[in-house]
Amino acid sequence: METQKIKIALVDDHTLFRSGLANLLSEFEELEITFEATNGIDLQSKIKLHEDVQVILMDINMPVMDGFSTTKWIKENYPKSYILALSMFEDEKSIINMIKAGANGYLLKQSKPREVLTAIKQIIEKGFYVNELVTGRLLVSVKNENPSCSITERELTFLQHCSTELTYKEIAALMNVSPRTVDNYRESLFAKLNLKSRTGLVVYGIKNDLIKI
Repeated sequence: METQKIKIALVDDHTLFRSGLANLLSEFEELEITFEATNGIDLQSKIKLHEDVQVILMDINMPVMDGFSTTKWIKENYPKSYILALSMFEDEKSIINMIKAGANGYLLKQSKPREVLTAIKQIIEKGFYVNELVTGRLLVSVKNENPSCSITERELTFLQHCSTELTYKEIAALMNVSPRTVDNYRESLFAKLNLKSRTGLVVYGIKNDLIKI
């Protein structure tokens, strides 16, 4: 019995990269590339013909309509489609903004094809993909409805501020505490949740409804 293929779409304004990725991914029999688009506006016209697309590989920086706006639009109009954000750099600000917009995962463009396949499969299976920026334990934490660890009210406030563009120093000023205290909040949350980045904290907060977007 033939396994159902995962239907994917590629959205990137760089034709060479997009075509190259399409060729590499077409080597995997588990995947079927339903369409390619150059930006969000292009995607809006094409997805109407392919409403069953399951995973959309989305570039963040695109002209006309960027990854943030496109992700929000997809989540409003095609909520069943998963979004895997693609970026050239490990830019925490962009990653956090994409996750807040509704992206289900993040991957560097330098990733190997096999890693892209793994990410796509994990999104289909678990609804989210986390790469080396956050630990694999995050998925366990996200699914745990009753975390054994206790987050204090001050740590919760700090967690909320983490989803903004404020620096840690600015967060400290806003909370009327020293930068050292904010560092303690961060390290405490890293230890409690077994995470290692600000992105990880924001992902956890959003998935557990601790952060209001």
